Amino acid sequence: MSIINESYVLANGIEVPKLGFGTWKIPGGDPAYVTAKDALAAGYRNFDTAKKYANESSIGKAIKESSIDRKDVFISSKLPPEVMTYDEVFEEFDRTVENLQTDYLDLYLLQAPWPWNDSGNIHDRDNMIVWKAFEELYETGKVKAIGVANFGILDLENIIKDAKVQPMVNQIRYFIGFDQEKVRDFCTDNNILVEAYSPLATGHLIEHPVIEEIAHKYGVTPAQLAIRYCLQHGTLPLPKAVGKDHIVENTQVDFAIEPEDMKRLEDLPGTDPDEKIVE
Repeated sequence: MSIINESYVLANGIEVPKLGFGTWKIPGGDPAYVTAKDALAAGYRNFDTAKKYANESSIGKAIKESSIDRKDVFISSKLPPEVMTYDEVFEEFDRTVENLQTDYLDLYLLQAPWPWNDSGNIHDRDNMIVWKAFEELYETGKVKAIGVANFGILDLENIIKDAKVQPMVNQIRYFIGFDQEKVRDFCTDNNILVEAYSPLATGHLIEHPVIEEIAHKYGVTPAQLAIRYCLQHGTLPLPKAVGKDHIVENTQVDFAIEPEDMKRLEDLPGTDPDEKIVE
């Protein structure tokens, strides 16, 4: 079976396609609409967006107008990080499902443990309030799974200690040279699926000489190697592409990186760990 048709199983038994399509920085309107249509045609059935991306309506339109049953497309979106009150969660959720022209979400994520303008500071109490609203949304069936994004270990522990429903997903920045091993291992130990955004390091990996060398060995592109690396670590990569060729190319990752090459990739020094990229 091709990876495009394989799934992970979340803690609650919900299946999620192993390869997702990222839409960060794809402008709303025709760019996002056309790109989503091309991704659907290429076989993607897992789409990740966010209210902050300003492209939910375009993604939703493409999915709605396709001949694909809604139940066969996994749609994720995110709560804006500045939303820190219980009632606002429901208001934002309603806007998101309206934008996406759907009655429910497959996955809803708290986009960050802090507002962008207060990045890195502690908002444990606010996050617990938001999470209680997430649990209520989950209990209504309006969202099939709930999770977080950009959460570190302490942020996750804060949620888990009092949660009735634990986060099922943590979407983090993850790529060769920056694979956040400690966070990944914590998530694995707590049955939380790691989704890997920016698996190509926003393009910085494409011309790395070691990555180019290993990709050549397998007859694949550096992008395909980078995506496969994430998959072999048990994470769900969310590559973004806007050209048809690259969209299709990113699905063609049905090969295995040998252990010695995985070790070389794992041992590469950080590519750009200090760059402030948050999706």
